[in-house]
Amino acid sequence: MVKGESGGKERSILDHLDELRMRLIRIFIVVGFLTIFFFMFKIRKAEFYNHIAYYYPYPEIFNSIAADFLRKLQQDLLPEGVRLIQTTPAEAITAILYVSIFLGIVFGMPVIVYEVISFIAPGLYPHEKKLIIKLILPSTILFIAGCVFSYYVLIPFIIFFLYRYGFALQIATFLTIESFMSFVIFFLVSFGLAFQLPIIMIVLSSLGIVEPKTWREYLRIAIFAFFVFGAAITPDGSGITMCIVALPLIILYLLGYVLSVKGFSLLPKSIEEKA
Repeated sequence: MVKGESGGKERSILDHLDELRMRLIRIFIVVGFLTIFFFMFKIRKAEFYNHIAYYYPYPEIFNSIAADFLRKLQQDLLPEGVRLIQTTPAEAITAILYVSIFLGIVFGMPVIVYEVISFIAPGLYPHEKKLIIKLILPSTILFIAGCVFSYYVLIPFIIFFLYRYGFALQIATFLTIESFMSFVIFFLVSFGLAFQLPIIMIVLSSLGIVEPKTWREYLRIAIFAFFVFGAAITPDGSGITMCIVALPLIILYLLGYVLSVKGFSLLPKSIEEKA
């Protein structure tokens, strides 16, 4: 039995599992609906009496929002001379489906966050609820910043570096569409999560789990770990991409350390004083 804060009512494990099941169902319905929408519909523009423009969804499977997004990825990320190909009959539609699911999760994130917070909120103390609420905005901004950095800086550079050997040998250079999408989504998600580093540091310091001075003591180890991480995910013999990966992580680490030392706390002041 689990006792909730409101009303002192006790709830069994089965009640919690039933609530979790219902919230997961709602998440799957929203993400599934958005996935189908991005997979099957395109946004068209129309004008009313040549003055007022409006947009509306129109079913167009072969030229959907996901397909447009995939074409945008090709234009922005692939260097000139590299072309996408499909090696199996279903590879192109599978890649578009991956894009649709990715977009469905991204645009369904408000619902996902709401359902998760609503599920765990009854078992949290008031200051812990405030902590979660304060985390949402900075965490979202950092995740987007990580995706933007990966999209505009890291991915194009890595792809160009890996394929310039083919350019030097003057051989035809191709990339399967499924491999391309897996590569792009991996780096977008990875750096979106990696940019959460200052949030993690501030939370640990705010809760008293890690002293701010500890971050300074482990600075050298952290820098070494960031360069190792950069070398592991970027096969660049010159070390340039390794530095591109490591430098923003070092900056984020220093930012987290400075904010922890300055007392930038995500907890209410009354809670900090008691701690």
